[in-house]
Amino acid sequence: MKKNKILVGLVLSLALGSCTEILSPKPIDILADQFVLNEAKDVQTVRIGAYNAFRGMASPKVMIGDFTADFIQHNGTFTDYQELGNKQITAANGLAGALWGGVYSTVYVCNFLLEKLPTVPGVTEADRKLVTAEAKFLRGMAYFTGATTFGGIPNVTTTDVTTNRTVARASKDEIMANALKDIQESLTDLPEGSPTQGRAIFAGYATKNAARAALARYYLYTRNWTQAEQFASQVIATNRYDLVSYIDVVARDFNPESIFEMGYTAADDPGTSNFGLNNILVGRREVIPANSYITLITNRESGERSATVDIDFGKQGGGDNGWSVVKYGTPDEDNNNIVIFRLAEMYLIRAEARAQQANITGAVSDLNVLRTRAGRNLTAAQRPPMVVAGTQSEILGVIERERVYELSFEGHRWYDLVRTGRAQAVMSAFTPNWNQKYELWPIPQTEIQRNSALAGQQNPGY
Repeated sequence: MKKNKILVGLVLSLALGSCTEILSPKPIDILADQFVLNEAKDVQTVRIGAYNAFRGMASPKVMIGDFTADFIQHNGTFTDYQELGNKQITAANGLAGALWGGVYSTVYVCNFLLEKLPTVPGVTEADRKLVTAEAKFLRGMAYFTGATTFGGIPNVTTTDVTTNRTVARASKDEIMANALKDIQESLTDLPEGSPTQGRAIFAGYATKNAARAALARYYLYTRNWTQAEQFASQVIATNRYDLVSYIDVVARDFNPESIFEMGYTAADDPGTSNFGLNNILVGRREVIPANSYITLITNRESGERSATVDIDFGKQGGGDNGWSVVKYGTPDEDNNNIVIFRLAEMYLIRAEARAQQANITGAVSDLNVLRTRAGRNLTAAQRPPMVVAGTQSEILGVIERERVYELSFEGHRWYDLVRTGRAQAVMSAFTPNWNQKYELWPIPQTEIQRNSALAGQQNPGY
């Protein structure tokens, strides 16, 4: 058992460790085939290791999703964030390595579970089904994140280290198909979770609604509007989640709106590293909200959702506008978790899917659910105006803005602009440095140097 703890610790250090470890992830060197999974009591340790590896993706994914786009400007000294602020991203950017490492740390541990679990004696059938479903869900989510960020990536199907050192890129379509298969298969044996008790426990682990939410997002990205609407509706219809005050979205971990979120403790809080959200957004303020973003998030349509940011007039001066993102705190502040899925996104997915199917009335209804929440604690004069029917193009424009109000700094903006074909228009207006190559992130240069099968396989332009 001592060996088990040491080797699982290796995975956790790669996924969640110090700045140096994250800057130089070495997923191909994780010796997953040396883990000890010989008896039933070992299963829980490796199961938690899979969730810990997945947590390693959360912070880099938020940063890539929102810092690549038009939400931020650089305000510090770190090269990684200077590249993001100036839109001059290179294959050496540490965020590329951090996310890539998180994806493959998750894939390896899940592969290990799926390979070894069927042979472990003493595991109940119920536990075997649950852990298998969780491993498939996490692996599917990891591959979905990798494919939507980098395009085609290696399809790692084993824990054999020799094999995995030279795995060529598969196509994006192949990786997306694998992700879909994993998430679909996970749905059968994941639990429903409790609608009234232990929400924090269930929100921290995969449930059927987490899988349904993942499928809703998957189908949104792949423009299957019927399926996107169907799965978003299924989550909403369970009535297991509440649209809490937006102040609670900002300030409370595991609030009743959360479907799936990554929880952290003082020991592994992502707010203290070079890729820690609180450290980068509040502590060092390496990046600050762009002036154009502030104009948008503080207008009346946003309502209470302007609580995402706050201003300190004492920090104004030079290029510093004094604004900070306050969605991520420290363990003491009870808002250091990173949300993967919450109820509001399901309304936004359904609204977009409905609008794309020319169901304008349904789309407007969903948008107004969120507008109502955003004005719940405001006076009549301050409340966001209700959305009214318009053309399909007009409503899709409202949905794009509503996703900014509702989901900003949760890792969606760049992915939204790319999947809707709006990246070039929006980003070219934001900065003259924008280049179409930034619609994909570069394969980390260290991975190309390490894996000979990736030679000559870099994304165009990098």
